[in-house]
Amino acid sequence: QVQLVESGGGLAQAGGSLRLSCAASGSIWRFNVIGWYRQAPGKQRELLAAIRSDGNTKYADAAKGRFTISRDYAKNTVYLQLNTLKPEDTAVYYCNTLYGQGWGPGDYWGQGTQVTVSS
Repeated sequence: QVQLVESGGGLAQAGGSLRLSCAASGSIWRFNVIGWYRQAPGKQRELLAAIRSDGNTKYADAAKGRFTISRDYAKNTVYLQLNTLKPEDTAVYYCNTLYGQGWGPGDYWGQGTQVTVSS
């Protein structure tokens, strides 16, 4: 059973930054892909960024140039650095893991962390 725990969300002003963390139970080497998604009220959950075991990354247009995904194998943690935040970034942010091929999403989700950006 995979457990994922997100943290780092909160209230930020427009133009500000936050760093989200996703801590996994056990080694993140197990996963082919770890991704960050978000879901705003009334909207579908969307992929923001993902990192593959070979180091390749994928970003959604909404994330390019502002968000950065990274990982720390020693801490079994994946991060999402959020810069230049906008009010439309307000959402619950989730991490997800995938064992198989492709970019996901896989079967395992964290509980999410709320990000609220004020104008």
